[in-house]
Amino acid sequence: IKTVTFFLFSFLAYFYPISGTESSRSDDGSSPQILLQRPFVYFGKEYNTIYVNHNGHLTFINSSSSTIPQRFPLNGSFDLIAPFWTDLDNSRTGVILYNQYTDGSVLQQATQDINSYFPNLNFNADWVFVATWYKVAYFPATGTETTFQAVLISGGQKSFVLMNYGVIASTYRNVQAGYDTINSVHHFTIPGSFSSSATGINSTFSLSSNVNVTGRWAFETNSKTSEINCFLFFFILDDFTVTTVFATFT
Repeated sequence: IKTVTFFLFSFLAYFYPISGTESSRSDDGSSPQILLQRPFVYFGKEYNTIYVNHNGHLTFINSSSSTIPQRFPLNGSFDLIAPFWTDLDNSRTGVILYNQYTDGSVLQQATQDINSYFPNLNFNADWVFVATWYKVAYFPATGTETTFQAVLISGGQKSFVLMNYGVIASTYRNVQAGYDTINSVHHFTIPGSFSSSATGINSTFSLSSNVNVTGRWAFETNSKTSEINCFLFFFILDDFTVTTVFATFT
């Protein structure tokens, strides 16, 4: 097992630490089964294991090598967290890292972030799981570099997912970003998925937000009931134009 730590440049200042165990360098691979140091509640289901799949998504029961993204809702038989589901290849370029935290400054950061984005909860994080795809290439374009992160946060029976986006290289491939659940009782698609604005210097993932932190998306994931929420998204179309759009999810 190899442990790696990277120092952040300014454009990744809002990222959680890019460090931890490096997953194997394998196209369409996955991490081994990871035992969680605290249970993670995901829309009513409690999980004690997770897989970091190299093609930009997380699963709980089994690993997945799926390279072709599908639009949410999947109406499928498994829970899925997909910060950037597309055909990636870390066999020669980039690293995929994962780490868990049960004390220290990362928990303090998570507590502060969640109470900022979801006020009146009086939340205290007791566990954080961070998965980072750092400068990973698209298949088969080994010269491309894309960086993003999924952060799972829990405290008691409350749980949250953050998705952080850095530089997103251009690609002709489709990308699905968001989350889905068994039978799609709960699902959300980040605007820009399955469009040309998903990637490149004007990626809506990295230039927009639902919590007023550019490049970050935050979701509460412990709810057992279906609720509709509304957020205001800001999209930078060019150097002079900013537009807004409302989006709902369940």
